[in-house]
This record gives sequence, structure tokens and C-alpha cells, in this order.
Amino acid sequence: MRVPVRRAAQLGAAVTAAGLAVLGTAPSASAVTKLTHAQAASQLSAAGVTWSSSGGCTTRTNSSCTSFEQINQTTVSGVITLKRASGCAINITGGTESGHASGTYSHWNGYKVDITKYTCIGNYIKNSFTYIGLRGDGYPQWKAPSGNLYCDEGNHWDITYYSSGG
Repeated sequence: MRVPVRRAAQLGAAVTAAGLAVLGTAPSASAVTKLTHAQAASQLSAAGVTWSSSGGCTTRTNSSCTSFEQINQTTVSGVITLKRASGCAINITGGTESGHASGTYSHWNGYKVDITKYTCIGNYIKNSFTYIGLRGDGYPQWKAPSGNLYCDEGNHWDITYYSSGG
């Protein structure tokens, strides 16, 4: 069967994009799907992932809240994958609310979550992923085969999701 040149180029681009994701590079900004707080909370709750807020709120513009407004679908799927793969309790303490560091792959832009530092999840991360050294701010970090980064910030884990893999 002959594939038209234009279609072949599209297929090649799809294969290239899939291959890049496997290597752990970040998705393009246009490729991400954003969720509302309610959509993310529903998926996380159904998977047994909990969350807490020091301010008892979900307002995105309040740094005392834990919000999922405008979180990436890949981030939510990544947290769920981590929970299922590890068998550990996961409690999110930071989402897309203000008050975190800025940057392209930031909390505000939907790429990061903070989770409670339980022994189970810490052991899973340290034993399953590759230690890659200290981050620029001095905190140790581990990298999953998916490219996702897990940083031990002392009192919690800061996770950057580039893909929905663990």
C-alpha cells in the first residue's frame, strides 16, 4: 500500500514525537491538556490519591491553598501511575497555586506537584529511579525512565511530570 508523502511525513512526525516522549523530553506547550480543579480532583480521588491544604482551600491565587486548576493531564496521570506502581499512599500538598518558583516546567504551569514525604514513597523513588545528583539549589534528585524528576526538598517531594509515566 502506498502512503502519500504528506501522510508519511505526518506519520514520521508522530513516531518522532512518540520516540522523544520515551526518551523523556518535555512535551511541547501546545500538546498539553489542562484540567479544572474538579476534573483533576475526581481522577485523583478515584485512584485513591489524597490531597491536603494548609489553608483548607483550593483557590489558585492563594499560596496557602492546594489547587489543581490548570494542572496538566500528564501530571495527574503521572501521580496516578506513581501510586499504582509503588503501592504507596500519595498525598498532594502542592499543585498549581501561587507561591512556587516560576519557570516553564513549574507548578503554576501545571507540570509539578509536591507530595508528602512518606517512608514508603521515598523508598520506592530511591530504589526505582536513578539518582542524578543535586539540583541547582542543593536538593538531591532522581530521574525515572520516563524523564520525570523527583526532588527530595527535605520535608516533601517535588515532582516534575514531563510524561504520564511513573
